Amino acid sequence: MRMLPIVLLASGLATNVFAADVTDPVKQVMDMTKFNWESVDQEWKYIFDKEPLSKLYSKRFQDAYKEASKHPAYDTENNQPGDPFGYDVITNSQDGCPLQDIKITPAAQQNNITEVKVSFKMWTCIDDAQIKDGVSEVSFDIITENGKTVIDDIHRIGDGEKDSLLAEMQAIAKGQ
Repeated sequence: MRMLPIVLLASGLATNVFAADVTDPVKQVMDMTKFNWESVDQEWKYIFDKEPLSKLYSKRFQDAYKEASKHPAYDTENNQPGDPFGYDVITNSQDGCPLQDIKITPAAQQNNITEVKVSFKMWTCIDDAQIKDGVSEVSFDIITENGKTVIDDIHRIGDGEKDSLLAEMQAIAKGQ
C-alpha cells in the first residue's frame, strides 16, 4: 500500500519532466533568428531548412511551405523549389542589427491554440534613438500535434495589424 503513493508521485514527476514547454519551438526559432542577425560573417541558419521545418512546425504549415517553395522569391538551380520569401519572416526585413531584449510570453490556450508573443529590439545599431529603441513584435500560434508542441502560424504585428505567414504562403502557392 505504501508503494502506491510513491508510484503515483514518480509517474507525476515523470509526466512533468517530459511535458514540452509550449514556448520550446518559439525559443528555437528565435535562437536561430538571433544567431542570424549577430554577424554577417557566419552562415545563415534558415528556420525552414528540412530539419527545423519537420521538427518545429505543424503538418499544415509544412504543407503550405512546400507548396509556396515551388514559387521561390529568387531563381534557383534547375528551377528547383526554394525560399518563397525574399526576407526574414521573423524580423519582417532584409536588414537589421543584432536582436536585443528578446521577450517570449505565452498566453492562455484558446480553442487548442496557445499564442506565444515575442518582442525584441532589432535596430540597436542605428544611431537614431527613436529607431534604436523601437520594439518589434511577432506572435506564434502553437498547437499540439501528435503529442508535441509545434508552430501552426506566425504573425507579424505592426501598426495595429496582425498578418498571417500561413495565409501568405497559401497566396504564394496560388501565384498571387
